[in-house]
Amino acid sequence: MKAIFISLSLLITVSVTLAQPGNLDSLRKQLMVAWRDTLKHELSISRPDTNRVMVLVGLINHYKFDIPDSAFFYGQQALTLARQINFPKGEAQALLFIAVTNNTLGNNSKALELQLKSLQIADRNNLTEEKQQAMTALGSNYSNLQNYSKALFYLYQALKLADPNDPKRIVHMYFTLKAIGDTYLSMNKLDSAEHYSQLAFDHVKKYNINFAWSLSLLTIGRIHNKKGELQLAFDFFRQSLNYNTAAFEVNFEIAKLYQQINQPDSAIYYARKSLNSAQKVNSYSDIITASKFLADLYQSKDAQKAIEYNKITIAAQDTLNNFGKTNAFKSITEFDEKERVYEIETAQTAYKNQTRQYALLAGLGVFLLIAFILFRNNRRKQRTNELLEKQKQEIDLQRAKAEQTLSELKTTQRQLIQSEKMASLGELTAGIAHEIQNPLNFVNNFSEVNKELIIEMKNELRSGNLEDAISIADNVEENELKISHHGQRADAIVKGMLQHSRASTGKKEPTDINALADEYLRLSYYGLRAKDKDFNAEFKTNFDESIGKIEVVPQDIGRVLLNLYNNAFYSVSEKKKQLGEIYEPLVLVSTKRSGDKIQIRVRDNGNGIPQKLLDKIYQPFFTTKPTGQGTGLGLSLSYDIIKAHGGELKVETKDGEGAEFIIQLPSA
Repeated sequence: MKAIFISLSLLITVSVTLAQPGNLDSLRKQLMVAWRDTLKHELSISRPDTNRVMVLVGLINHYKFDIPDSAFFYGQQALTLARQINFPKGEAQALLFIAVTNNTLGNNSKALELQLKSLQIADRNNLTEEKQQAMTALGSNYSNLQNYSKALFYLYQALKLADPNDPKRIVHMYFTLKAIGDTYLSMNKLDSAEHYSQLAFDHVKKYNINFAWSLSLLTIGRIHNKKGELQLAFDFFRQSLNYNTAAFEVNFEIAKLYQQINQPDSAIYYARKSLNSAQKVNSYSDIITASKFLADLYQSKDAQKAIEYNKITIAAQDTLNNFGKTNAFKSITEFDEKERVYEIETAQTAYKNQTRQYALLAGLGVFLLIAFILFRNNRRKQRTNELLEKQKQEIDLQRAKAEQTLSELKTTQRQLIQSEKMASLGELTAGIAHEIQNPLNFVNNFSEVNKELIIEMKNELRSGNLEDAISIADNVEENELKISHHGQRADAIVKGMLQHSRASTGKKEPTDINALADEYLRLSYYGLRAKDKDFNAEFKTNFDESIGKIEVVPQDIGRVLLNLYNNAFYSVSEKKKQLGEIYEPLVLVSTKRSGDKIQIRVRDNGNGIPQKLLDKIYQPFFTTKPTGQGTGLGLSLSYDIIKAHGGELKVETKDGEGAEFIIQLPSA
């Protein structure tokens, strides 16, 4: 477990070193000076020297692995002093090192708790450097607990706080990148691990971070080892040794690598070097790791040597237990108890302050309430009169607004109807152009013929052939009758168009329903043909000749018929596009007298109307046509027009088979 937190420990150690350089003896001397100066001033100064806190933090760092009870002792002193002098930076740093000590003892949950406390202090006091350290520590701890999603969350947050322009945070950025690489290595995502480890190494080279060369080369070597690239792993491990020849971890990794390729002599050589490194600094946990490894190597080779190294392992374990861990759990209990007392006292203080604030707020509230009551009583009569006057004005204003809104609604309604009427007029235009072309062609053709006949008649008259001249004159007279007939037909079409474009007077007049239905059917069809040359459909009529004329507003009924025809032709056209030549589009129009009612039916064999849309088709602005091809007012206005005539507009449909709209009007 210790190896997992080496980088984290180094990260925090760098911060302490930058703030307070020196070895263990120097730290102890500085601590003694700080205590002496404090006692000399009889604790009368307003803010003791913060250096003493950082010295204590340095002592925690020194003892955190091998003498954890001492680490907890100095940690509690650092925390107490930092809180007394209100030194958040020192408090955050102390909590981080105590967390590492808990990790060493396997108390990872407590470590997480302390790291989160450190992060809260850093965040609350805007300590960017400590905030980044805490996030990196949390990421490393979660990585050790194999909660990789949380680990990467905190590590990426820490990376965002990195600042290459700050010398201290340059180092933090390196350790954060390295921790991300280590996490991906633990996840066996070797490409990501290599990417971030290489970024960390590039950072080391760019800023010449001397102490980190060995660490980065070691990590990259581990990645290549895991990839099975053993020669590259050897190369990077040896390069790592060039920067730190006494490194326990590097020698141990090389020893494991030689064991992996079945070279036990070389494995023993480097394992001994790693053991020597651990023994020089009295790192008992590392001594246990190396000696146990050597005992295993000698197991089948030299039983005596295996026994010797097993003895070293047992001795180191006994020393570690007797020297630190036995007392460490007592120290942990004492530390936790003091922290619990501190949190209780803090909570009590906060509660008292909160209670005091509530009491002040309550007093202020009572005062304001009394003042408000007095003010209200003083102003009540005046405000009552003002309120009555204001209500009267408001009522008058609302009445005026209501009248204006009603007027605007009526105007809007007229405009919508006119808009739909003009839209239908546009639909008619192309059809009218086609219809009016025929009589105009007749007029033009007979006019040309009459010109020729008149010339011929003049020639006959000059020749004295009166009988032939009279015969030619008869032909001219007959042609003039035809010209007059077709001119009147064109005039009727134009008048019909003008009548359609005029605002409806609402006056009913006797109207031939069959003729009206036939006229608008042809206008609709030819109008669509004029807009789309590819459009083609068959239409048939079946009119009841016994209907005669009925009282309706012809412009309005014409608009209704035009809307229904256009919808029918649109439906069969869309189905034709879907099915192609196997489908024959057809629109049927029929009229029938049924008692005192007249029915007009418009039926198509198109796509029909889905059942779920039937309740919506008469709603204003509802349309199933694409944007720009329908206003959504046609059926809504048609429904209103038929209702105004005392009739009904119904629909019968089957989805995919077609639809039939039925207009039912009173015959009288």
